[in-house]
Amino acid sequence: MTIHKMAAVGAASVLGCAIAATAAHSQVTINGSTATLALPSQTSQAARGIDFANAKPMAIPTTRNLPLSQAKAMASALDPLQIFGTPGAEDGDPGTGELNQVQLVSPQDAPKNSGIEPEEYGTAVQPFTTSQVNAIGDLTVNYYPYRAAGKLFFNIGSSSYLCSASLIKPGVVVTAAHCVANYGQKQFYSGWTFVPAYNNGSAPYGVWTAASATVPTAYYNGTDNCAQYGVICPDDVAVITLSPQSGRYAGNYAGWYGYGWNGYGYNASSQALISQLGYPVALDGGLLMERNDSQGFVSSSLSNNTIIGSLMTGGSSGGPWLVNLGTPPSLSGISFGSEATHDVVVGVTSWGYTDTSVKQQGAAPFTSGNILSLVNTACTNAPAACS
Repeated sequence: MTIHKMAAVGAASVLGCAIAATAAHSQVTINGSTATLALPSQTSQAARGIDFANAKPMAIPTTRNLPLSQAKAMASALDPLQIFGTPGAEDGDPGTGELNQVQLVSPQDAPKNSGIEPEEYGTAVQPFTTSQVNAIGDLTVNYYPYRAAGKLFFNIGSSSYLCSASLIKPGVVVTAAHCVANYGQKQFYSGWTFVPAYNNGSAPYGVWTAASATVPTAYYNGTDNCAQYGVICPDDVAVITLSPQSGRYAGNYAGWYGYGWNGYGYNASSQALISQLGYPVALDGGLLMERNDSQGFVSSSLSNNTIIGSLMTGGSSGGPWLVNLGTPPSLSGISFGSEATHDVVVGVTSWGYTDTSVKQQGAAPFTSGNILSLVNTACTNAPAACS
């Protein structure tokens, strides 16, 4: 059985000569644990060269690792405090909800022979539910908390690709590092364009280009302690700082999520209820946002990645994994439990199995060593994007 990246991957053996460095090394700044690519100012809402109609997920690297059962993982599970240290979280914000409508070109469905197949209760025996975010007859995607997630377009050479992503500050998006850089090759991709609440070719809260992209230095230079080189890694996380439009950012319209680190929302057995959002191209052609819910568990043998049951596929990479998704209720005669902050991102979709009968995916953990460093770098370079 094999494991694959979900939308964009950093394995040079897969991408081969088609990938070229998109910027001179002088544009990349190494600041301790983070590497940042600064981009020239954009004059339009969409980055140059983005093909919205035909953007596609990337080829999939493989591994010989066997799927890990939850029972086996729980037998050796450690308390998150022992793995990561003290957990923490920062609140999000629902934004104004004011529309900033843009109509993109009509997208094309993924071809049926593209090799992209769904991954449900499978041989891993890990239950989950995957459904459209939109309720029947309603554009649920336009409401918070869903609208803070969206589709991420970008270029590798002359071809356009797509991942999923979400806002965690007014002007800062979190996604997977493999949607931003080629693992270990010191190469950034280009042209990142974020569309919050993307729905069947519509951009209800506008189209937003990147001002910079930041990945962990260990991912950029290939020294991350990966269970499989460039695929199952502890730091497959990146942030993209967006360019403002008329002094406002995407999150001012769509809102943004909180983010947690060091096992926030997990119990002492390293388990959490995970809600996953994304745009897998094998489900509804990648035209609609999908939601997946599953109990997640931490695997110490897989770079402390969290494993969930999921139907999602290529295109879902970088989509948020949230704890406590939804609007908190008003309480009477009862109190919330521990770590009850709502709409908190604790990981992003990173990899899954090529064996379609397994139906599991993994995410690198958000830690004080990756997500905090990435956000601090982004906010130091662009304070207005974080306030």
